[in-house]
Amino acid sequence: MLGVTDLPTYLVGLVLIILLPGPNSLYVLSVAARRGVRTGYKAAAGVFTGDAVLMALAATGAGALLQASPVLFGIVKLLGAGYLTWLAVGMLRGAWSLWRSRTGPQEQQGSAPAVEADAGEGERPYRRALLISVFNPKAILFLVSFFVQFVSESNPIVGFVTLGVLLQMASALYLSALIFGGSRLAAAFRRRRRLSAGATSAAGVLFLGFAAKLSLASA
Repeated sequence: MLGVTDLPTYLVGLVLIILLPGPNSLYVLSVAARRGVRTGYKAAAGVFTGDAVLMALAATGAGALLQASPVLFGIVKLLGAGYLTWLAVGMLRGAWSLWRSRTGPQEQQGSAPAVEADAGEGERPYRRALLISVFNPKAILFLVSFFVQFVSESNPIVGFVTLGVLLQMASALYLSALIFGGSRLAAAFRRRRRLSAGATSAAGVLFLGFAAKLSLASA
């Protein structure tokens, strides 16, 4: 049906995959918590685009090529780990700036921290989320190993499209929940710089963990 075999099993696996924490969902949550719903959806759009690119690569066999070439896999892996590390350092620097200015008059008045606002202007959440998604070789390999099991040989194009649409729909629902949940934290972050600095530091540490995990990954 629609080029897909064993659809119920795919849906169960899809739910488990979506709920697993990763750099994409963490970044969308952090953006929504710091800058609100609208900017959170800009980051989510980057994730959707990145996932679409990875699915297109998987459908054309690029993921299999990456899996078969240790050198190419290593290059993509290091690029992805380096980018996540760069993001983590930026978050930690921003958290330190917020912590240093935590006793400023803006916190007492309950207004948004100027440091955070300045940092957010040049963040470009769509581009960052897109790069986080694309520079994730493990995601490409996972799409290859997971998708192939459920694509019907009689109609593979329709199968890939069907599976991709289902993945994007599930991702949209999950990221929307994160965005609206994160936006509830935004008001508290604007009022309390210590809370904002602590949350940003935690996100930075988690991104360093993702980078370390990616750098140790194997094909």
